[in-house]
Amino acid sequence: GVSVTPMKIGLMLYLVNDRETNDKRPYQSIRELAQQAEADGFDSIWLADHLMYRRPGAPTTGIWECWTMLAALAEATHRVEIGSLVLCNSFRNPAILAKMATALDEVSDGRLILGVGAGWNEPEYQAFGLPFDHRASRFEEAMQILVPMLRDGHVDFTGQYYQARNCEDVPRGPRQQGPPLLFGTEGPRLIKLAARYADLWNTGYMGQPETMAGPLATIEAACREVGRDPATMGVTALIGLWFSDLQQEKPAFVDDKHLEGTPEELAAAMRGYAELGVQHIMFQYAPYTDEARRRLTEALRLYHGSQDHGSQG
Repeated sequence: GVSVTPMKIGLMLYLVNDRETNDKRPYQSIRELAQQAEADGFDSIWLADHLMYRRPGAPTTGIWECWTMLAALAEATHRVEIGSLVLCNSFRNPAILAKMATALDEVSDGRLILGVGAGWNEPEYQAFGLPFDHRASRFEEAMQILVPMLRDGHVDFTGQYYQARNCEDVPRGPRQQGPPLLFGTEGPRLIKLAARYADLWNTGYMGQPETMAGPLATIEAACREVGRDPATMGVTALIGLWFSDLQQEKPAFVDDKHLEGTPEELAAAMRGYAELGVQHIMFQYAPYTDEARRRLTEALRLYHGSQDHGSQG
């Protein structure tokens, strides 16, 4: 058959306080989970970027700052790719973010996947004094700084929201083009920006492989619209995985699409995603417990086993 790069499978690690108790997760336990995921054969680990979660009438839920933890996990691991799912554009100046990304790519020896998005969680913007308006316009300008900084090492840009005059990203990291850029974007305007700039486009939360039909058609159309060969766009999917026998209450990420099932059924779903040509999938699982992770790891083992036995044909 045709030689295809094997699909990668990643794990979302939580930085957010325990949902039940609001206790913090010690770095040591986050680090152990990252090292366990690497030992278990996952291809990547992913962290969300938030400053707080706050709902009316409820206490604030805490979360560790993403980039600091990402850099620490780069040093704590050796093989796995390390990604942000996704960085909120407004939290960091784009020229400085390019510098940060190049440094982390150096620390990790070229294992960073830089995931970015326009942001959505208004309470954290208000609390930290960040502008919530014109998020798409700000994102579009920011990419005109971030992309050339990462890929060429310099930019000269003046916009309405951001300026980077005769700015340089030196020294360069281990990859000439910089780390791959993943966009977690929704809506026609931001998907078109992904088609223009991104190496990878992520969609979530997904369930069975057939839930990818719509997103795949959408990104293909966006690529054609900007004159890009859709085959050059890596499509990735964040899958919401719920073991309802381990947690009766619906997780927050479960709306219309999520995955459930035995390790065998999950391995079959993984094969389905691979057959669609999806480049990378990552799992957010509920409950966030050892038993749930053990089942997902068993599914990964089964998936790898089936790959080794003639499915490459």
